[in-house]
Parts: sequence; structure tokens; C-alpha cells
Amino acid sequence: MTDTVRDQAATALAEVEKVTAAVMPDPVATVVPLDAAPAPQAAEIKKRMDEIDMTNTQSIISFGAAAQSELQSISQDMLAGVKNKDVGPAGDALGEIVTTIRGFSGEELDVNRQRSWWEKLTGAAAPLAHFMARYEQVQTQIDRITENLMIHENTLLKDIKALDILYAKTLTFYDELGLYIAAGQAKLKELDGTTIPAKEAEVKAAPEADQLKKAQELRDIRSARDDLERRVYDLQLTRQVTMQSLPSIRLVQENDKSLVGKINSTLMNTVPLWETQLAQAVTIQRSKEAAQAIKSANDLTNELLTENAKNLKETNKMVRTEMERGVFDIESVQSANQTLIDTIQESLAIADEGKARRAAAEVELAKMQDALKTTLSAARASGAGQGDVTGGALQG
Repeated sequence: MTDTVRDQAATALAEVEKVTAAVMPDPVATVVPLDAAPAPQAAEIKKRMDEIDMTNTQSIISFGAAAQSELQSISQDMLAGVKNKDVGPAGDALGEIVTTIRGFSGEELDVNRQRSWWEKLTGAAAPLAHFMARYEQVQTQIDRITENLMIHENTLLKDIKALDILYAKTLTFYDELGLYIAAGQAKLKELDGTTIPAKEAEVKAAPEADQLKKAQELRDIRSARDDLERRVYDLQLTRQVTMQSLPSIRLVQENDKSLVGKINSTLMNTVPLWETQLAQAVTIQRSKEAAQAIKSANDLTNELLTENAKNLKETNKMVRTEMERGVFDIESVQSANQTLIDTIQESLAIADEGKARRAAAEVELAKMQDALKTTLSAARASGAGQGDVTGGALQG
């Protein structure tokens, strides 16, 4: 491996440590209500409350839509990052290094090995000459692969930084949804505690001729209130989905960081050690006067290679185990997702049931009102008839 590549690998390692040390804030799970919000946050909540016009259905439907539109933009950015990711080629380059190293047979290091009759018949080179040719060929391949790995490593580092930006945008959108939810909840509280009771009193106090008009206004307000409640619930669902996307971004980042660390480990440790062993073997094999040294060096080389392979296997097992831990967490995500689906379905069922009960109650109220009017009319008619009869009897 050239000094340039080695210096680039060291620089990349420092960059990895830098991006790994960056700590992004965690999302706040609870929504701070207007009553408990500090002054700056309360002002932002009231600002969003002003966007609600209870007499305009479109105002309620579009409440928080500006913030929700950011979710599509963020999703598109995440999708573009996945499409542009170069993890596959980086993994192929790592595999190519392993294949190249494994393709080097240990028997080729034995300069005292006698050529077989087939090698003599075909004029195959002596073990040392063949080894030197293979060494030069493999060294060229290693240099090419390491340079390719550096390109992939730089790409992954850019992806990690881009994911930090994506995380920050998603967190901003998450907080914005919290403000809209708090504004909607405050508006619902105002409607339930002030506006609707005032309108109910206004209906009761209205003259009979205006009662139907006032009652219709009350029903319109209640209907708009229910629409707003459903809209706030939709925003809560969107906020929950956004919260789940934040750890997903972090998971992708951790995978990228692990892969970059593995590339650095290969460039800084595995490849130099392997090149050192090859160079040592070549030097020892050229010395005919140090047979014992060759044997000791070969034993040491084999031991080092074996231990390094074991260490690499154990390290790889540990890294892969940690990288795949997210698979077990998916069950929790699935459980939470199913619970969320059940909650939505239950809420929809309750809303439908409540709507049906209200409709039935309105029908019953209309019937009772008609029955009352009919009874009063009958009572007046009955009273007038009895008076006529009594007067006639007295006159008779």
C-alpha cells in the first residue's frame, strides 16, 4: 500500500472519529400544552391557533398542512440517499481483498518444494520465481483495490454528514408538528369550555322564531369542532411516524460508520500486515544461508496469519452481531406499529359510533319537539272547547 493511500486512510479515520463524536438532540416525546408552554413557545402556539377559522371548513382541513408537506420533502431526500448509496461496491471491494489474499497458497512459500513431474514437463517456474511473479501481481491488485476502497469510504463519510442534516430537518419538522398539535388542542379546549356553551345559552335565550337558525349555528360549530379534533389526531399520527423515522436515520448512520470503520481497519491493519508478511517471506526465501531462519520465519508468518485470521473472524462476528442487533428491535417496532393501527381503528370505530349516536339523538330530539308542540296545541284546543261548552250550559 502506497504512502499516499496510507495517509488518506489516516485522515479518513480522523474524519470518522469527528462525525461519530457529533451528538444530535433527542426528540421530546410529549406535547407541551399552551398553559404550560414558556412565553416564546406559547407565542408560536397562539400564532398557529390564529390560522384556524371555525367558519371555514378548508381552514380546518388544511390546518398544519404546511408542516406536513415537509414530510414528503424529507422522505424524498432519504430515498435519494438510499439510491445514491455505494455500500454494495464497498463491500465487493472488501470481499475482493479477502479473495486475493486467500488465493495465495501457503505452499508457494516453500522454496525447497520439489516441482512435480507435471510442472517439469510443462516448464513451470521454480517455486521462488513463481512466488515472486505472484507477489508482484497481487501487490498491484491490492494497490488498485485500496484506492477503490478510499473512494467508497469518502462517499460513505459524505452520506453520514448528509444523514446528520436529514436528522436535523426531521427533528425540526417533528417539533413543528408539536406546535400545531398544541395549538389544535388549545383551540378544542376553548371551543368546549367557552364557545360552544355560549352558543348553547344563546340558543336557549333566542326567540322561538330564531331558535332553528341558532340551533343550526350550534350544530355547525360542533361539526367544525369534530373536524378539528380529527385533524389534530391526524397530526398526532404524523408526529408519531416522524418520531419512528428518527431512529431509522440513526440506524442507517451506524451501519455506514461500521462499514467505514471496517474499511479503515482493512487499510490500516490487515493490508499492511499482509504486505509485511509477504515482504518478509520474499526476503527470507532469498537467503539460502539461513534455512532455519526461513523455517522460523515461515512458522511465525503462519502463526501471525492464523491469529490475524482468527482475530478478524472474531472481530467480524462482533461487528456483524452489533450491526444486526437492529433486526431484533424490529419486533418492537412492529408491535408498536400494530398497536398504533389498532388504536386508529378503535378511534375510528368510536368516532363512527359517536356520530351514529348523535344522529339518532338529533332524530329523537326532533320527535320530542314535535310531540311537545302537538301536545301543547291539543291542550290549547281542548281548553277553548270546554269554555264554550260551559258557557252554553250556564246560559241554558
